[in-house]
Amino acid sequence: MMKKNAVIFDVDGTLWDSCQAVTNAWNTAISKYPQLQKNIVTLEMVRGFMGKTTPEIGSALFPDMEFEKMLSIMEQCGKEEEIEIAKNGGILFDDLESTLQILSQKYDLYIVSNCQAGYIEAFFDYHKLGHYFKDYENSGRTGKPKGENIKLILQRNPIAKAVYIGDTQGDYEATKIAQIPFIYAEYGFGTVNASVPSVKNMKQIPSQVDSILQS
Repeated sequence: MMKKNAVIFDVDGTLWDSCQAVTNAWNTAISKYPQLQKNIVTLEMVRGFMGKTTPEIGSALFPDMEFEKMLSIMEQCGKEEEIEIAKNGGILFDDLESTLQILSQKYDLYIVSNCQAGYIEAFFDYHKLGHYFKDYENSGRTGKPKGENIKLILQRNPIAKAVYIGDTQGDYEATKIAQIPFIYAEYGFGTVNASVPSVKNMKQIPSQVDSILQS
């Protein structure tokens, strides 16, 4: 099979903003546990957690809780996320679909996220964008960190060269592990402490990708 250049995307803070949906979902899940009624989650808290793995988030939310119990609650939070997103979706960043259309004419598109299993599928189902992507992976399904999941995408697909687009320092560090270039989505939730190519909005992505993958 002929190899093709690829663009791999993060999800939260790169393709959309689902923070309000996630906040609603987590509070619904937490409300089912009487002992956690003081653990109300705010929108700002959720924004700060974006890009982290489920165990990292759970350990921050419930630092004194037994690990297995924490994971069980976070699993319930994930289920509520899927329900909430199926009902209301999230906020797509401006020009997302037109940007995907432009990119898909030249490149194969993929997703790698630290989300739980089922989250990307919910994103696809509500917003009808799944047909733009050849494959996807997440830490919830593999139990692996983002850098290793990027490697999995590179291994199982006919990819010549690839670039990853994300909005956090963790995204950048993952690309160092996977040994591919990185583009920082400045419009997202996080910051990156490195001198890397960046974009201020979706419309800038195609030209930045071209400059990296066609050089």
